Amino acid sequence: MHSDLPLPESDALAHSEQLAAHLRAEILAQGGAMPFSRFMELVLYAPGWGYYSAGASKFGAAGDFVTAPEMGTLFAAATANALAPVVREVGPQARVLELGGGSGAFAEVALGRLAELDALPARYAILEPSADLRQRQRQRLQDALDPAVFARVEWLDRPFEDEWDGALFANEVIDALPTPRFLVDEGEVYEETVELDGEGRFVRGAQPADMLLSAAVRHVERYLERPFADGYRSELLPQLPYWIQAVAGGLRRGAMLFVDYGYTRAEFYQDDRRDGTLRAFYRHRVHNDVYLWPGLQDITASVDFTALAEAGTGAGFDLAGYCHQAGFLLGNGIAGLLEEADERTDEVGRVRLREQFKRLTLPTEMGERFQVMGFSRDVDLSAAFAMGDLTWRL
Repeated sequence: MHSDLPLPESDALAHSEQLAAHLRAEILAQGGAMPFSRFMELVLYAPGWGYYSAGASKFGAAGDFVTAPEMGTLFAAATANALAPVVREVGPQARVLELGGGSGAFAEVALGRLAELDALPARYAILEPSADLRQRQRQRLQDALDPAVFARVEWLDRPFEDEWDGALFANEVIDALPTPRFLVDEGEVYEETVELDGEGRFVRGAQPADMLLSAAVRHVERYLERPFADGYRSELLPQLPYWIQAVAGGLRRGAMLFVDYGYTRAEFYQDDRRDGTLRAFYRHRVHNDVYLWPGLQDITASVDFTALAEAGTGAGFDLAGYCHQAGFLLGNGIAGLLEEADERTDEVGRVRLREQFKRLTLPTEMGERFQVMGFSRDVDLSAAFAMGDLTWRL
């Protein structure tokens, strides 16, 4: 079934089996069924065991997937172009909060570009739950940045707890939030669970949904103006509004910018997408067995951008814009950044730059699969979405 996937090393498999044993024990302690969202939380974030908590490489050629900032400088520099006016408008007390800093590649380039644009924030904070990634980020930024710029960088265990002004940025974060899965059967809403078969393998189960999940499913049905057919199952994040309020914290004046893969609600819950969008990434291969090798593979689900718009505006922000990644990057100067970078490199570098540009903007690559959504409060972020705004589709 998984003949196309390279086998993990023996020590990695042993690590995975330790996490699997912990999962089995918790399933049994809960009466034989664990909500899928809890399973996803543990396999991704369990301290010392979870995918993002252990020490294996996640990003780039040696990892399981490549994010836009890992491809080169163009994505982060263009995003910094979009954020710079907000930082300048807010003033010298501005902060930037990056959620999930990856390898530190985005922060390295963004801070350099913000410095060029005379828009350095007073504080650049990275909210990173993984101690391993935090260490890698710190080393990378300390080596790459001017000491005066590095002195502005800090790492947080939780969002800012005081009132603040500035910008929040998250690239491929919402897709990794532990998501409930729902199932409709005979018109009733159930929550997907993880159970054990007779041989201790993880299998799908279902239990009646609680009021929060059930109400969220009915809300989507009202929006779509049709009920889900029996047997339809998918992902839904009823906790998204609370998450947005938590990460924004005391953001009084500023903007929030989210980049991720996903769809509008009508596209997300199409009739023919009857098993949702859940998938796993392992060594640059995508597959559907999310129970395989717990802790060794990434598990993600696409983002319902209509739900994100509802959550952001519900938290008291204005929807500043929504567009494909290609439109966002082109509207924020990626072509000019490409020309500038061309002048500073050799022919091999120019070829790599053009390959990076294509992967970021072509519809068949990341250009339309990834979406960008911005929110603002008492600042102007609309210029960042001047090209290709798609808010009418929400």
